Amino acid sequence: MAKSVARLSILALILALVFSVGAAPTSAQGGEKWCAGKTIRFFTGGAEGDAFGSIVQRGAQAAEADLGVTVEYIYSGWDVETMTNQLREAIAAGPDGIAMMGHPGDVAIMPLAEEAAAAGIVMMYQNVDVPEVRAKFGGGYVGAQLTPQGYALGQEIVRQFGFGEGDAAVVFIPLGQPGRDLREGATKQALEDAGMTVVVLDALPEQASDPLSALPALSAAVQNNPNTKVIVYPGGQHLGVVPQFMDALGKAPGEIVNVGFDTSPAIMEAFRSGYVQLTSDQQPFLQGYVPILSLCGTLVFGFGPLNVDTGAGFVDVNNYESVAALAEAGYR
Repeated sequence: MAKSVARLSILALILALVFSVGAAPTSAQGGEKWCAGKTIRFFTGGAEGDAFGSIVQRGAQAAEADLGVTVEYIYSGWDVETMTNQLREAIAAGPDGIAMMGHPGDVAIMPLAEEAAAAGIVMMYQNVDVPEVRAKFGGGYVGAQLTPQGYALGQEIVRQFGFGEGDAAVVFIPLGQPGRDLREGATKQALEDAGMTVVVLDALPEQASDPLSALPALSAAVQNNPNTKVIVYPGGQHLGVVPQFMDALGKAPGEIVNVGFDTSPAIMEAFRSGYVQLTSDQQPFLQGYVPILSLCGTLVFGFGPLNVDTGAGFVDVNNYESVAALAEAGYR
């Protein structure tokens, strides 16, 4: 994370120097914000108001306000087919830049990235990386490095709670999303490497807007595996309703360790009530702000794209209060 912060600090310094010596574009010299006149289509990922996507959008809106760029927000409900179709429509609309969620994966995005490049549209990617696309057609990535993030969470589960041989875990994995499934798949691998038995449940896209729809599958998995010690959820939407999950399963706070990704007001409350024990923070605000900043830097100054690992480490019962106020304000 220190390297990522350093890159942002360097960019801020460059911009300050450019403006101070009068080399900025005419609009900046005239008092307008330096990316005014540019248009970007930005993919928030979820539906409007989504617990995770709303923080991403808040970051993009902050960049929009700071830089003066016009941003058009796209809502996809985390559905990869919808995202792909919306990307096709975005390219046809001809904006200056597109900030795209990488969930559809390299294969689906590749021909569209080629089309965007031919049209002179600059691309950035957030939340899920598409390394093959970026290697061929350019663009930066802003988000956690999914495989290391997921594996590190599995290791932290074992370290903190001492699970091993004979213990069972339930792990939600978005099985139909190659690339996006790397994170939870790596968590599964880390738990299995520690000797645990892992039961996999499919994290369906529609569960993001209705996480309680996962309850029947979760209930059956726990009932069929009475030695379940930990449940790993695929995102903040699921983790925020853990108290309801546990109440439906008849489990007291802490009887099963509940772990996942992201922070939110609901997750902070679940920490306070003892139902959630550990989460991996990926700072979604930065996944909104930095892609806009990077696209504007490329469009206005010809800067190369930014690549920022937003994985910030772990939030647990010992430190969650240090981020609670920002989470409750919608910034973490």
